[in-house]
Amino acid sequence: MTRDALLLLGRDTPHARETLATHAQRLRERAVADAVHARHYDHEPRRDLRGRLTAIDADRVFAVPMTTAHTRETTVGVPAALQALTDATVQYCEPIGRSGAVTDVIHDRATDAAADAPSAIGLVTLGASSLPYHRQVAEYHAARLRERGTYDDVATSHLVQNPAVECLRYNLSTDDAVVVPVFVAAGAATDRDIPDRLDLARGGIAYADPLGAHPRLTDAVEATLAQQRVLADRDTTAATTLTATAPAFATDGDGA
Repeated sequence: MTRDALLLLGRDTPHARETLATHAQRLRERAVADAVHARHYDHEPRRDLRGRLTAIDADRVFAVPMTTAHTRETTVGVPAALQALTDATVQYCEPIGRSGAVTDVIHDRATDAAADAPSAIGLVTLGASSLPYHRQVAEYHAARLRERGTYDDVATSHLVQNPAVECLRYNLSTDDAVVVPVFVAAGAATDRDIPDRLDLARGGIAYADPLGAHPRLTDAVEATLAQQRVLADRDTTAATTLTATAPAFATDGDGA
């Protein structure tokens, strides 16, 4: 019988460790795989994960990057690190940010942050100057929120690409707004950079928590695993495409 392991991969910060541990425990309780692991890296996944993967004992490892969208790290550094799993077939999944369940998390975080039901919502992602993925994720969820009709205005912004987070206040049609950082875990970006650039001290904008350990995010991971398992059963030749072609060099650390 094939032994499957689910591997959650995320940044090495206190909140990320707590968040991934919560999701991992829920997924163990759901028995989605024979084993569920959480591993963390700082800025260089290949180096940081080198000694943290060899203890995983499975025939197939489904690796899920716990980010909202691909970064240089998850397209180069993490796949290179996964080459350490020499005794297993590695199935590298997409980040969880494009799951429809994430829209539910964003909505709930916004509601929790602003009980008086503001008329506008802003989404903030990390962004990347050379990659489109965070922008695509933000626009995807913005479109879904518009379809729901809960807010009169929905706008997106990013930390390191346009439209910049500094402009979000002015791109919304009203100051009666709530802003949700579309990050899996809290960190310097969500706790300091975004609030400073939004000038929250001016008032008018409620600021929500990141996605964190919301149960619907666990659902997103489970759905990602189920989808990748179907693909793996259908076509084993595509199992290690990213990991087999990943070059062995450190990434520039432009993601979180």
